[in-house]
Amino acid sequence: MKDIAENKLSDYILVEKVLGGDTHAFSVIISNTERLVAQIIFKMIANEEDKRDIAQDVYLKAFQKLGSFKFQAKLSTWIGHIAYNACCNHLEKKKMVLVNNTYNNDGTDDELLESLNNNKNLDNETEGLFFKSELSQILKVEIDKLSPLYKTLITLFHTEELSYAEIEQITELPEGTIKSYLFRARKTLKENLLKNYKREEL
Repeated sequence: MKDIAENKLSDYILVEKVLGGDTHAFSVIISNTERLVAQIIFKMIANEEDKRDIAQDVYLKAFQKLGSFKFQAKLSTWIGHIAYNACCNHLEKKKMVLVNNTYNNDGTDDELLESLNNNKNLDNETEGLFFKSELSQILKVEIDKLSPLYKTLITLFHTEELSYAEIEQITELPEGTIKSYLFRARKTLKENLLKNYKREEL
């Protein structure tokens, strides 16, 4: 019963407990956030040993920086941001591509935004296909073929059901860029599904 009660403590109380020397409270933070952290790391990083090393590094950094947490976002989102940055830094060191295209700093992609505005049916159809296949092994296989950022955004938005604002806090990408990338990711995913599988398999 004690663990259940502690899991319901607010972020503020948990942080205050950790800063006061309560190591068990940090274990609760890990328990509350490890699913999100794992989703980010496992979608962005391929090597198993690297995944473990990054996960350890993420929580070490979170512990060290906890005193600077300003409660402007949820604690889970803040730690998710640390995980995302750690993965980006790792990919950069390995000279690996985060996403297969570029974007403008203001999140504006005229061609894509025109496509978003003029092709709502395509987006709705893609969305329907995604949710229809959400738990299928086929979908998981095809998602894993996407670039690291596409995989991560699809997972955060559809699996973790985070809002655009929360994803923006994690990735520091403008909302327009997030929407653009999600559109491209779903479009690519749909095209690959229809190319590689018969409709009745989906």
